[in-house]
Amino acid sequence: MHWADVLAKKLAPKADHHVLATGITPSGPIHIGNMREVLTTDAVYRSLIKQGADAEFIYIADDYDHLRKVYPYLPKTYEQYVGQPISEIPCPCEKHDSYADHYLFAFLDSLEEIGVEPRVYRASEMYKTGVYRLAIETALEHTEDIKEIIERVSKRSLPKHWLPFNVKCEQCNRLTTTKPELYEYPFIEYSCECGHSGKCDIRKDGVGKLPWRVDWPARWKNLKVTFEPFGKDLGTTGGARETGEEIVEKIYDYSAPEFTMYEFILLKGKGAMHSSKGTALSANDMLQMTPPEVLRFLMMKNQPAKHITFDPGFGLLNLVDEYDQAERMYFGEEERIKGWKDLDAIYELSQPGTIPTSLPYQIPFRHLVTVVQIGESWEDIKNILYRTGQLPDTISTKDEKHLQKRKDHAEYWLNHFAPKAVRFTVQKKLPKIDFSDEEKKVLQEIASSADTISWTAENIHNLIYSIAENQSLSPKKAFTAVYKAILGEKRGPRAGFFLSNLDQSFVIKRFSEASS
Repeated sequence: MHWADVLAKKLAPKADHHVLATGITPSGPIHIGNMREVLTTDAVYRSLIKQGADAEFIYIADDYDHLRKVYPYLPKTYEQYVGQPISEIPCPCEKHDSYADHYLFAFLDSLEEIGVEPRVYRASEMYKTGVYRLAIETALEHTEDIKEIIERVSKRSLPKHWLPFNVKCEQCNRLTTTKPELYEYPFIEYSCECGHSGKCDIRKDGVGKLPWRVDWPARWKNLKVTFEPFGKDLGTTGGARETGEEIVEKIYDYSAPEFTMYEFILLKGKGAMHSSKGTALSANDMLQMTPPEVLRFLMMKNQPAKHITFDPGFGLLNLVDEYDQAERMYFGEEERIKGWKDLDAIYELSQPGTIPTSLPYQIPFRHLVTVVQIGESWEDIKNILYRTGQLPDTISTKDEKHLQKRKDHAEYWLNHFAPKAVRFTVQKKLPKIDFSDEEKKVLQEIASSADTISWTAENIHNLIYSIAENQSLSPKKAFTAVYKAILGEKRGPRAGFFLSNLDQSFVIKRFSEASS
């Protein structure tokens, strides 16, 4: 049984209505490591629905969190906003209402692309419309109890006059620089590092927020959450999950939601992804360079507790190949490999939308990577694929759109993440390169013999080998001459397949020119 089905089966009988939640702070580009939380929740939600349970999926944008520092992708002018709620900070590109919106909207677009449709809550709105009002009052009434739980469980000391509420300074708008001095309901007297002293009325909405270790359990109670995954950093001994369980049960009289703890996604060569350090691959980048079903597949085929190392270079090609093979096995077009557990569930949970009823037309992603560097438009690419027999004349509109999207992904990958060894440019004119007599001879022979063979990858490959052998020339030198004439480089993609995608007359003309 797939891991999502196991979690859903365990969860289903524990409530008549389930609320599955995920929350991420839109303080920077939201990366595919964050996507693991969202897609884990989505998988359990889909499994619950499949099992006939009553469930809803919600996403909380923690946009009332403060800006922690000036991240590498921000101008230094943002130093003035550190400590302020990100929903009240100007947008970096000046096209959105706030800093939070700048990153949140891009993330929500990514969710739509990947087939995730949660109900969206914004923490800033919940704090400013009274949703948290009772939770704030309850927390302040039980200040000593909450303080005892946090200190005992987390083994950390809190300040003597600590309150489970961060006042937002009326003068500098910061949440992090205020210090409570006296609390008598409904007022908190405070001083701020900016020099301002004031009094806030907790009956007024939006005057501050609960600290994270209290905010999280209060949210569970407010939104009746029954399931929420979390990263291993929050699940450590004494971490926010452990204190949250005790706070929600003892202070808010609500049972802690079920959970699964997930491992981080590591970026090859950089380790765990952190937007704040500039070592992250954004969800938008991932979805631009690979089909959304492939990103879902990456998450669905791995248990949440297993860490994933993602390689945006050659590793991406292997990942797409693996997905395509799983798809062929699902539709019975290829024999199933032993050891492939839960293939049907993995494939179905990988689909952003409706599950296909037949095998979508496949062209190996590696082939597309080559072809898109030869054709300048989709029509050019289609003509190459038709001419080489890689595309049938009867292809459906749906399959063509599917392939065109894959073409777009291949182009984005080539432009942003592909290793240099994969990229090439077909030179429109003969490169200004010197060719040895040996190279000229082999190119002349290929040009003379090319129109005697059927223009297929295998025939071309065999022809070059045969000519090299007849001239007592190493195949490597023969292929080097080919690449120099077409690309102006000493290396290139597999020569037979590569040349078969070029127009035969173009190749003959170029080799004749190079050998003269």
